[in-house]
Amino acid sequence: MLKTIKLKVLTRSGFACLVSGFLYSCVGGQLGKNNSAEYRNGMVVSASAEASEVGLNILKKGGNAVDAAVAVQFALAVVYPNAGNLGGGGFMVYRSATGEIDALDFREKAAVLATRDMYLDSAGNPVADRSLYGHLAAGVPGSVAGMAQAHQKYGKLKWEELVSPAVRLARDGFKISVRTARELNRLRESFIKYNPAGTALVKEGDWVEGDVLVQPELANTLEQIRDKGAAGFYKGAVADSIVAEMKRGGGIISLEDLKNYKAIWRKPVTGSYKAYKIITMPPPSSGGIALLQLLKAVEPFPLKRWGLNADSTVQVMVEAERRVYADRAEYLGDPDFYKVPQTALLANAYVKKRMAGFNWDKAGLSSEIKAGVLNGQEHEETTHFSIVDRDGNAVSLTTTLNGSYGSAVVVKGAGFLLNNEMDDFSVKPGSPNMYGLVGGEANAIAPEKRMLSSMTPTIIEKEGQLFMIVGTPGGSTIITSVFQTILNVIEFDQKMQPAVAARKFHHQWLPDTVFVEKGALDSLTRLKLSDKGYRIVERSDIGRVDAILKTKWGYYLGGADPRGDDTALGW
Repeated sequence: MLKTIKLKVLTRSGFACLVSGFLYSCVGGQLGKNNSAEYRNGMVVSASAEASEVGLNILKKGGNAVDAAVAVQFALAVVYPNAGNLGGGGFMVYRSATGEIDALDFREKAAVLATRDMYLDSAGNPVADRSLYGHLAAGVPGSVAGMAQAHQKYGKLKWEELVSPAVRLARDGFKISVRTARELNRLRESFIKYNPAGTALVKEGDWVEGDVLVQPELANTLEQIRDKGAAGFYKGAVADSIVAEMKRGGGIISLEDLKNYKAIWRKPVTGSYKAYKIITMPPPSSGGIALLQLLKAVEPFPLKRWGLNADSTVQVMVEAERRVYADRAEYLGDPDFYKVPQTALLANAYVKKRMAGFNWDKAGLSSEIKAGVLNGQEHEETTHFSIVDRDGNAVSLTTTLNGSYGSAVVVKGAGFLLNNEMDDFSVKPGSPNMYGLVGGEANAIAPEKRMLSSMTPTIIEKEGQLFMIVGTPGGSTIITSVFQTILNVIEFDQKMQPAVAARKFHHQWLPDTVFVEKGALDSLTRLKLSDKGYRIVERSDIGRVDAILKTKWGYYLGGADPRGDDTALGW
């Protein structure tokens, strides 16, 4: 019998729906198998019911998708502290109702005092946990600057209206979920270790579902941001608190680092898959280029005829992933420091040549697959949300602290967690990071450099019209989760919710392992792949995709991942 998992998705008539495997039903509603609630006027899908509600209210007030994104970002910093943030960064892909596209890079940066070998011992070996926990693990935060930039360019409502809901959530508190209670209890000792002066994330006794989390210091910080914009974070009392925290714990972020941080508008990377246009994030995200390479690699193969997660489908996707992640390690980094060979990596002839050595009879060996020769040379706690407004403007935004609850350092007096994004650099080229990803010289540490990311916020068009908004957390599995979700819809004719809920698999070149969620592959498929030499390892959840699909009738279907407390709301 399939286990029933409650998924907080509301229909237009307000009925709660249940997800049971891939079967969907609503008490008193109209939903059946492979269907979900449809909305006409807009939709928000995020990791938190409270944040989704904040975003939906902004849309109902007449705000656009960017207004709602700003409000959701700040709300998540309160109600989803393991990945929502003020002290982290991320990427946003935007498409207007008339087809204009843009991409915002608010990725964290290394401090001016950062050095190439800052996490190595005297023998030149990486020091365990130095880039993962504590003050030295943090890069200069970008989220507040990013939201200010987004609002300045595209916002419609007043800034104060967008930040105020987060202030109220922090000041008045909110009831935590069983998942959040479990996480706060699990990390209690780390919070105490790195925050000896105390933090709102620690209480006497254990947290339980329904406890109210009140964060007065965070509320004060959000009020500064509400009243002064980005200057309320990068200057003044909040900036002073960040620097004081650095001095307490041996960190290196300075007032000058904060003052000089800028979010950057970049040109989205675009490509096609059959009749669809893919609009996604350029470097320093590796996600966009990697996603387009993957789609190009599998496009010639008859995936629809083979079927979802059939052995041939899995094999060709894994072999594509093996090659793309090898290229990622060699060629991708911050484009302001390293000339990324984007055109060469996305050339059709190059991708075709990379797949030419693929053998149907046996598994490839990552030890024998290196980066291609070019012509012309994240625990996995990130969070993603997708938004579309009444006019059809769309936002795909992925934001992160890197590991769950980042560096575990809460800025005293300011109440927010700092990221541990420095681990996303190649701490030592050739050595794996916390996700097992291996990087090269392109992603080596340098002052004021942005670390490489796998975040892949993506928007898809069909025949010039908005078709899908998609993205996910998941560290190194982000790219493959977005890849599979897109194929689930385009090739395997799934609606948005089942496409998001479908069990996934992942390969990232090194280690040479196919990671699969329980139930992703049937026993016969596993046997066939194992007989060819594929090493298959079952693991916990892969990704937490939040996505929106526009139907040919103009309605929006949400996909809120049942792996978390994710919530789709629309009107």
